Amino acid sequence: MKGLSARDAAEALARHGPNELPSQGRRSGWRIAAEVAGEPMFLLLLACGALYVLLGDPGEAAMLFAAVLGVVGLTFWQERKTERALEALRDLSSPRALVLRDGLPVRVPGREVVPGDELLLEEGDRVPADAVVLESAGLACDESLLTGESVPVPKSVWDGAAPLGRPGGDDAPFVWSGTLVVRGRGRAMAKATGPRTEMGRIGASLSSLVPEQTALHKESARLVRFMGAAAFAACLVIAAVYGLARGSWTQGLLAGLTLAMSLVPEEFPVILTVFLALGAWRMSARRVLARRAAAIEALGSATILCSDKTGTLTQNKMTVTRAEPAPGEGDERALLRLAALASREDPVDPMERAFHEAGGVAPAAEGLTLEKEYPLESSRMARVWRDASGARHAAAKGAPEAVLELCGAPPVLREAALARLRELGAGGLRVIGVAEARAPEGPLPARVEALSWRWAGLTALADPLRPSAREAVAMCRAAGLRVLIVTGDHPATALGVARELGLLEGPALTGADIAGLDAAGLTARLRDAVVAARVLPEQKLQVVRALQAAGEVVAMTGDGVNDAPALKAADIGVAMGGRGSDVAREAAGVVLLDDDFATLVAGVREGRRIFDNIRKAMAFVVAVHIPIAGIALAAAAAGWPLILMPVHILFLEMVIDPACTVVFEADPEEGDLMARPPRPPLEPILGREALVLSVLRGAVAFAAAFGAALWGMAQGWSEGRVRAAAFTVIVLLNLTLIVASLCGRRGLRATLATPNPALRWTFAGAGLMLALALGTPFLRGVFHFDALGGAGLAAAALAAAAGQAAVLGLGRLYRMKT
Repeated sequence: MKGLSARDAAEALARHGPNELPSQGRRSGWRIAAEVAGEPMFLLLLACGALYVLLGDPGEAAMLFAAVLGVVGLTFWQERKTERALEALRDLSSPRALVLRDGLPVRVPGREVVPGDELLLEEGDRVPADAVVLESAGLACDESLLTGESVPVPKSVWDGAAPLGRPGGDDAPFVWSGTLVVRGRGRAMAKATGPRTEMGRIGASLSSLVPEQTALHKESARLVRFMGAAAFAACLVIAAVYGLARGSWTQGLLAGLTLAMSLVPEEFPVILTVFLALGAWRMSARRVLARRAAAIEALGSATILCSDKTGTLTQNKMTVTRAEPAPGEGDERALLRLAALASREDPVDPMERAFHEAGGVAPAAEGLTLEKEYPLESSRMARVWRDASGARHAAAKGAPEAVLELCGAPPVLREAALARLRELGAGGLRVIGVAEARAPEGPLPARVEALSWRWAGLTALADPLRPSAREAVAMCRAAGLRVLIVTGDHPATALGVARELGLLEGPALTGADIAGLDAAGLTARLRDAVVAARVLPEQKLQVVRALQAAGEVVAMTGDGVNDAPALKAADIGVAMGGRGSDVAREAAGVVLLDDDFATLVAGVREGRRIFDNIRKAMAFVVAVHIPIAGIALAAAAAGWPLILMPVHILFLEMVIDPACTVVFEADPEEGDLMARPPRPPLEPILGREALVLSVLRGAVAFAAAFGAALWGMAQGWSEGRVRAAAFTVIVLLNLTLIVASLCGRRGLRATLATPNPALRWTFAGAGLMLALALGTPFLRGVFHFDALGGAGLAAAALAAAAGQAAVLGLGRLYRMKT
């Protein structure tokens, strides 16, 4: 056991390269900033700011430019954070290592480990490379980072010929980079380092994935581009009409800019930014951390939740659920005491911790002294204790078949125990056999088989469900959300959990099944599956892709390095904040701070509420722009003087902007939110019926305002009086449009009864500002108003009341249809 020489190690390092993942070309800060600032939404915000500069309103322009910088800064920060996933993976894959060099154990940086190095592994060590096991003294590793397997995997000794396999399965003679030694010790020879390890393959897969933009952002960008182009075209037309027909180019430019301001939908990007930012803040209160704002919208439209089992649906804590003593071998307490005595006093292994909790053994307090430990061998281990009287007691535990063989159990007892093992195993339980022996005085034998063992019975362990899991799964089913358990655990274990959760029965899809299926076949098999077990890292990614190909919006949970590619490829990658690896958290869009599946469902609920309110806000924006633009166009067509000027648009924006952000964002969820099926992935923000309803509402508001102006013109009112009447109707109907858009599936009474302080403040503020503009001589001059008088107020109030009745009536008809 000399290992490599220092010279050989240096040559191998030069030949194979450092034992770390290759650094991908990272986008520079300037490149990320340019990409973010080039988004159409941000460009339109800049254009709006430029319009305000032209209109001589630097304060409004400065506010818009500040908003642009804030949005760009937030998005830039998020993009930079996503670049850190591979950095975290490199850190994890390069721990320090104890190797043999020139016959001596030497601690070297993990990046200097090379193929051919002999690794000395102890409990608590992180394996620095993919390696074959040369010696094993009860060696067992936690490979959950790579396989999702929730229990330690015992290791056998390499035969000198078998090629390096894949992670997973008991008694394999291989250890893997990044996994943790939880029991025993061993010696291994490194076979693969850096990008050639299993960890490196995952890193390469992760770096090649580019998450797509969400449908909400794509559609809002299309709407903004369309309305922006319409605003520009209308601006040119109306400026030309005034300039050519009336010879007033200044008036035409003012009218054109006013119309453009009324049509440019700067509220759309503001809505998305504010709703998603505040949504992230609200989600954090529910223990859901949204790392990327787009994931919030995607959560609300998820159609399937692919959940890891261990620690998400379960408590990630082994618990003894059954203790069945052999006939005539004492009670359950005695059996559990034996299992605890066969376990280490301060174990890393969760199974041994469970036996200590159940057995209640305190060796020191009971005067017990450990005399010998027979390490894990052939799936069993034993320990010999001496009590205060000097008597020796031996306890053994392990795979029932191995412990029965140790005891030389008669055929009848053996068959009965194995039959019970099959029954318990089919229920997803981990079954452990226990035996005891009286050790003779004198030197203890070198081999454990030399003691006279007696079969003591069977114990069964399980990772219990989280208390909230069943209710959360039931809520998913009511909301039309599928739940698919995707795990590296044994199929029987996963199916047992599925049954406990109340999921529909069905065969488990296994990693072996997935390996034999093409993309279409996998999509077909996943259509009705509830469990995918023994799934390898790249197969999790295959599962995500297959579900997406079937039109599903996929939320995938995970905590290990093996989950990172699937988390990044999923529509919503959900990492665990408590036990999750840095790599998983960096790759995911959402992090569950308490690792609880119920918290994920709460995130879905919040995501649905946010999308509902975005839809309501955008419906309001569409409706509210119609009367403003309509009045400007109608005045030009009728040959009237300007009804609305830039100052009026600014006033209306003081109503529109808080309404479409604060008021709608704060609206509580509707009662049937989690009783609806998921929104179809390709469904637009505003469907045809909703869009038509918004246009009709806006048209009604325009008709009421135009009717008031037409009445005033017919009565010979002054230009300022007509303008004041039309403006009053538009303001009142804007407030009505807010309420009508908030109603959604609720009635008017339920909407007004729903607590929303922002709505009351908006109504009060708009009413006060309108009263001051109409009643204060100075402000009447600023707004180019004349006093309305009693008749003018009555006409405006009558037109507004008629418009309000029609707008709310349209909403009732829409709810009846839906």
